[in-house]
Amino acid sequence: MSTLDALVERTASSGTRVVSVACAADSEVLVAVEKAIMKGIASFLLFDNEERLRQTIRDRFPELDGHPYITLIHTDSMDVAAEESVRAVSSGRAQVLMKGNLPTALILKAVLNGEYGLRTGKVLSHVAAFEVDGYNRLLFVTDAGMNIAPTLEEKAQIIRNSVAAARACGVDMPIVAPLAAIETINPAMTPTTDAAALVVMNQRGQIKDCIVDGPLALDNAVSIESAKHKGITSETAGRADVLVVPSIEAGNILYKSLMYFAKAKVGGIIQGARAPIVLTSRSDSADSKLYSLALAIQTSKN
Repeated sequence: MSTLDALVERTASSGTRVVSVACAADSEVLVAVEKAIMKGIASFLLFDNEERLRQTIRDRFPELDGHPYITLIHTDSMDVAAEESVRAVSSGRAQVLMKGNLPTALILKAVLNGEYGLRTGKVLSHVAAFEVDGYNRLLFVTDAGMNIAPTLEEKAQIIRNSVAAARACGVDMPIVAPLAAIETINPAMTPTTDAAALVVMNQRGQIKDCIVDGPLALDNAVSIESAKHKGITSETAGRADVLVVPSIEAGNILYKSLMYFAKAKVGGIIQGARAPIVLTSRSDSADSKLYSLALAIQTSKN
């Protein structure tokens, strides 16, 4: 799969899932909901003040008014909306959780609740699928949004989360590149020693269903010509499907560079919970929100 539009089409052709949305009475959120319904990729449980939600739909989204793919559920506050939307997923009424117009910390608090939440004991991590002009397949970047300075074991779990998302998008054996500034192991540079350890963990079956190759600098992870020029003989160098960043700063810079300089299309989700979580930003485009929903829904089916 080389485009995010292809991901949307694949998701639409394999049946709908139910998405639970916390604090849905927001125009930006409802644009994504409308697009997803028009594409036939999901139905929605919308949690918010019902009067405000109905009025927003009537005023700005008349095609959604009374639509059979949406169910409006009244909640009195953001806290209750977060709790009830998470409960809908934990009870099986929905398969995907989506953040609406509320603070990220509030919905994550509900996700991590010991009584009704979605915690599994795994690391939660952000996985972004990029469509980059000139790259012949989707490129997954992790973790640019959750883990500040992940340990070796956390990086292993971040890889497992990203591999699950990549495989859900049709990449049978993802090539995973732990990124560093250089391609050799330097004890003074933790990203290089962690990358070497992750390669061994992969070879010994501790990280499965993928090929881990690193440490690699970005150019040698995505460019076969660059890898050859530097004498890297690995068959997977330059062919990465998944880029694993060493820190949240590196991930944030790479993520935004792809968006603003390369004009890449992107969809992103949180993995590691009992269900995928869509944490869209108000600055995300409507298409990006749609791609995020498609990635979450496709991942939920695998």
